[in-house]
Amino acid sequence: MSDDAVETESGLPLEPYYADGSRPEPAPPGEFPFTRGLAGDGYRSRLWTMRQYAGFGSAEQTNERFRYLLGAGQTGLSVAFDLPTQMGYDSDDPIAHGEVGKVGVAIDSLDDMEVLTRDIPQDRVTTSMTINAPASVLLLLYELAAERKGIAAASLGGTIQNDILKEYAARGTYIFPPRPSMRLVTDTFAYCAEHLPRWNTIS
Repeated sequence: MSDDAVETESGLPLEPYYADGSRPEPAPPGEFPFTRGLAGDGYRSRLWTMRQYAGFGSAEQTNERFRYLLGAGQTGLSVAFDLPTQMGYDSDDPIAHGEVGKVGVAIDSLDDMEVLTRDIPQDRVTTSMTINAPASVLLLLYELAAERKGIAAASLGGTIQNDILKEYAARGTYIFPPRPSMRLVTDTFAYCAEHLPRWNTIS
């Protein structure tokens, strides 16, 4: 934690953190087991990532929007995918008719992901992807798009939702039965632990 004194706008001193004293604290903020947060100073030393959930139409249109948002001061990206992408369908599949690019961006291939991330410094801008059933595939496309730019996978930071159980209980955008779906989720955990250590594998 920083030794710099912090005070309110009225000049009243603020402690680094507060505890009610009724029970022992496991550890201060920024220390294992991180029950009080990852950073010792909370958002005072590192502001939250500012990212607007965005994605529509084509990868080209969404890339233009992302670059606009970053230019306006946004510090991270949050990708909204269209329903066919969420369900693992290509945009030209007959079942996707009328849904392509409607509630998010359509991503069918590595080429699409390269267009989506064009002129975006993937090693400096963290990206959150709200995707579950095909999360492992979309994350791989994101990684490969970065590698084609010469950006190492280990430098990528971001988050995938990767919460397939929510799809069975709520939205219904699952592709496979529960057991193999959970295997994909946990395989993604293992892959990221080894190759993308800065990546949050579930949210």
